[in-house]
Amino acid sequence: MGKNISGMSNMWQRIIVGVLGAALFVGGILASEWSYFILFAGLTILGLLEFYRLVGTQGAKPNKTIGVILGVFLYTAFFLIEKEIIAPELLYLALPLLALVFVLELYRKHNQPFTNIAFTLLGVLYIALPFGLLHKVAYQPHVYSWQPILGLMLLIWAADTGAYIAGKNFGKHKLFPRISPGKTWEGWVGGMLLTIAVAYGLALYFQDLALYQWIGIGVIVAVFGVLGDLVESMLKRSLDVKDSGTLLPGHGGILDRFDSLIMVIPFIVAFLQIF
Repeated sequence: MGKNISGMSNMWQRIIVGVLGAALFVGGILASEWSYFILFAGLTILGLLEFYRLVGTQGAKPNKTIGVILGVFLYTAFFLIEKEIIAPELLYLALPLLALVFVLELYRKHNQPFTNIAFTLLGVLYIALPFGLLHKVAYQPHVYSWQPILGLMLLIWAADTGAYIAGKNFGKHKLFPRISPGKTWEGWVGGMLLTIAVAYGLALYFQDLALYQWIGIGVIVAVFGVLGDLVESMLKRSLDVKDSGTLLPGHGGILDRFDSLIMVIPFIVAFLQIF
């Protein structure tokens, strides 16, 4: 009985945190461009700190301070450039910050300095840069639109939901057992079908993007979202940890929840800029 109660408690914990998190995201995206900016700035900072804490469990000592400063600079600069508040040339200021990562390591006196440098820069590349590029999706062009951002979040949730339902009921063939034994090809197909269906529905109501663009984004989410999940699972396996963090009760950490989003953003930006 105790086990059942505990299981039920964990399930309700996941549901409550999920509902509150979804409400926070939808509200932040819809309210204004500044609430959207603050929302994803928080994710950028928390994601970077979580990544640096994770790699620190294996003895690496990334420079958290300069990593967060560089990450926040890139995130904010992309936002202000899209709003046409600053000139794109100011992005060149990131180059001295990049060089500082190397210079400051001279004074930290840690073993394996280039391992520390590598993980410091990897955190910026893996987390801060995609969140900075998200502004290219939100501004169409130079005018904030909540539709692509909210639509993207709905597509990611659809992919997760479709994969869970199909995998639980029909899953037999493992997708990538070496990294994630629970994922199946049947689950991936279920996620793909539901994502494309939701993308079509979004095109009927969210008309800031054309139908082919929504379908294209849906395909990208269905394909590369699961790869983002696998990449994050690979990271956790290499570090021998179960969850990336405990910030979200019942859901793990920031990277556990937003691994798919982080991976799909560069592909979506490239797709929208080309088409």
